[in-house]
Amino acid sequence: MKRNIDAGLLIFRLTLGILMLMHGIHKLINGVDGIKGMLAEVGLPGFLAYGVHLCETIAALLLIVGFRTRLAAVAYTGVMVVAFLMAHIDPLFALGKSGAWLHEGIALFLFGGLGLIFTGGGKYALSTNNQWD
Repeated sequence: MKRNIDAGLLIFRLTLGILMLMHGIHKLINGVDGIKGMLAEVGLPGFLAYGVHLCETIAALLLIVGFRTRLAAVAYTGVMVVAFLMAHIDPLFALGKSGAWLHEGIALFLFGGLGLIFTGGGKYALSTNNQWD
């Protein structure tokens, strides 16, 4: 079987983008009050919740279409780092009932975004000729 890294990157971008877009859509429908509360608990201003929402929506859409993939991945990964530190760090090594690591979802988002920072979107992306692609 012939390798096609660009097809793999397309599938990877679509997966990360669509899954994150669901979080953005949820906040669009239900609001960002939950995120505002989490930010307030650690002394951060509530308006940052709108930045989270924008990232979960706009960065996700950029990943899906492959426009400025690396730039979108920087924003995406940054939000995931903050989310992990705020909401998912305690207890760090806990396992769920199925034996899965409790933080595997956020880890997949975080490290998936980090991977796209290094690889870019591949040739099946909307933009491919810029340093942020």
